[in-house]
Amino acid sequence: MQTPTLETERLILRAPAQEDFEAWADFCADEEAARFIGGRQDRIGAWRIMCVMAGAWTVRGFSMFSVIEKATSRWVGRLGPWQPEGWPGTEVGWGIVRDAWGKGYATEGATAAIDWAFDALGWDEVIHTIEPANVNSQKVAERLGSRILRQAVLPAPMNVAVDCWGQSRAEWLARRR
Repeated sequence: MQTPTLETERLILRAPAQEDFEAWADFCADEEAARFIGGRQDRIGAWRIMCVMAGAWTVRGFSMFSVIEKATSRWVGRLGPWQPEGWPGTEVGWGIVRDAWGKGYATEGATAAIDWAFDALGWDEVIHTIEPANVNSQKVAERLGSRILRQAVLPAPMNVAVDCWGQSRAEWLARRR
């Protein structure tokens, strides 16, 4: 299956690959970076997560992209469309390595991923599942023009109460004009 590669001014978004694993494992091991995305994981857990996201490209035709910083070719996170079984909607989510926080990468990458989800996948709505304590992601959602649409509980094994931030395709397109 051919997976797309998206480019922004500073980022390359592409499917996860074997060469991403060391950085992915470090990201998953960082307690603060992983706090709101399932918690800290050891290398085995990180491998499973990466393979689930890579495999979703085959099974669903979409998944999170690896985020590569153009200037350094460094893996700096994962973001993009996500909707595993039982998920509360069509999500574009993000997770960026801590030393790249505050650079606008989540907003920049999510903007490209939302455009792609609406254009290529034909989605009518994009959500972002954000725990109420996750202020940083709430700020990203606001910069994207999203608002709280509803509350949900993520499926097992997460079982976490979240706010579903988001917007419709029409709202996104009106804002992008």
